[in-house]
Amino acid sequence: MHHHSVHSPITAPNILQLFPEIDGSLAQSSHDSAELSGYDEEQVRLMDEVCIVLDEDDNPIGSASKKICHLMKNIEQGLLHRAFSVFLFDSQNRLLMQQRASEKITFPDMWTNTCCSHPLGIPGETGATLEAAIQGVRRAAVRKLNHELGIPASQVPLEKFQFLTRIHYKAPSDGMWGEHEIDYILFIKSDVTLDPNLNEVQATRYVTQQDLKDMFDDEALKFTPWFKLICNTMLFKWWDNIDDLTGFVNETMIRRM
Repeated sequence: MHHHSVHSPITAPNILQLFPEIDGSLAQSSHDSAELSGYDEEQVRLMDEVCIVLDEDDNPIGSASKKICHLMKNIEQGLLHRAFSVFLFDSQNRLLMQQRASEKITFPDMWTNTCCSHPLGIPGETGATLEAAIQGVRRAAVRKLNHELGIPASQVPLEKFQFLTRIHYKAPSDGMWGEHEIDYILFIKSDVTLDPNLNEVQATRYVTQQDLKDMFDDEALKFTPWFKLICNTMLFKWWDNIDDLTGFVNETMIRRM
């Protein structure tokens, strides 16, 4: 999936001209919008959260609501935002996976890595330099591991998250919704206690590499596009080196998928 589609370059002036609703402060409420009628009330509320809008080199342009960032019609015009994907491993080097709740507006019922979400346009989670952005996504990861899986912050200290790389990818969910993200890949090794939020997560499972390969062979299971992308490129190589990722961490180039 190359990003050489018809839209003009993803630069601050172009994006701000296309999307006057992008704002340096607060995005407007999406409660009354037709696009969200019939969805789960809590998930609709979360669509008001403010994502960090980017140019194609991961420089922040401003912020816009999660709803605006995930509408396919906006994505097709180049709207891009910052995200993260956490891969949490236990002391036996098993990966914690989750199955997304049916209530989710994008990619419901799909299996994916431990936690995938967005740093918000709030103090502490933004960042213009790579170093600051990595700290921002680490803080967002702690927040979301707690929100989705009930993992206490004390079990996932910021400094234990290892940043591997950034992946720029685009993926439709259904006709209306999709993803277009620069995704920060974070690995952490920790034994954690789980108390899943059933509005977010319907099931969890710890897997070995072989367990995961067996899951891929099960046609009844569906997987998120970003998780499949990462599995088909780097995941198993990284996983093999989980106890010494020295050669793999802190990539400065953005991988374009």
